[in-house]
Amino acid sequence: MRHEDLADADCGIAQALGVMGDWWTFLIVRDVAGGTTRFDALQRELGVSRRALAEKLAALVEHGVLRRREYHARPPRYDYVLTAKGEGLLPVLVALQDWGSRHVMGDGRLDAIGTAAEAHRVHGLVGHPVPEFAGRDWTVLYCFPGAFAPGPDGHPPGWGDIPGAAGCTLESLTYAAREPAFRALGGRIRGISMQRPDQLAAFAEHARLPFPLLSDADGRLAAALRLPTFRVAGTDRFKRLTLLLDPSATIRAVQFPVTDPAGSVDAMLDLLRARA
Repeated sequence: MRHEDLADADCGIAQALGVMGDWWTFLIVRDVAGGTTRFDALQRELGVSRRALAEKLAALVEHGVLRRREYHARPPRYDYVLTAKGEGLLPVLVALQDWGSRHVMGDGRLDAIGTAAEAHRVHGLVGHPVPEFAGRDWTVLYCFPGAFAPGPDGHPPGWGDIPGAAGCTLESLTYAAREPAFRALGGRIRGISMQRPDQLAAFAEHARLPFPLLSDADGRLAAALRLPTFRVAGTDRFKRLTLLLDPSATIRAVQFPVTDPAGSVDAMLDLLRARA
């Protein structure tokens, strides 16, 4: 059945499912977003038959969710990469993962700390590349739920009641205080949140941070690495975690869960000292 033939022709959910109709399709998009872009690698990751995978990839290309990018001419070989239309599915993947972690694998409670399953998944990222952070230095990338400058655009209602949500200002200020020590070891600090860029810029200016805060408001990093998130006041947030990346932007160490925001900074400094 084509998605145009669905009875609910004016329902976006029905039409979306006409394109993304089975769970294998979502897993293909998940793995492509995470950097698994070649046919054989996708087949190994998913364990689906080659014929079924070829059909599903062809359908996603036909619908404009993926595009083929040639990497070898003779014989022709292709990477499968997300189009802008495909990237529009990233928030859907983040929401599905959060719902599954909280309501299927968890007990439904809202928290910013994390579950054992999330910890297993995140620590499994060691050895995973994050190409956009490549450079000459080691990178400490701390993911935090939300930090706000004083004013009306502050913490969402009930923020202080969510276990693990509080402590972002303390964490950032502690990293700021230790920044010279990290720099002396050849390390650079980057903070990242799913907040809007203007909120992060206001907080960075207020706190006088000596390093940039990055926005993952579109969920690109969250979806690519399947990072733990939670949802509050209609907005997705990172659960607190920290990644240590070597100069090639390969993850070498993970802190998760982080229950002591300030103490985790000194622990990360020790990790960098031991590795760099």
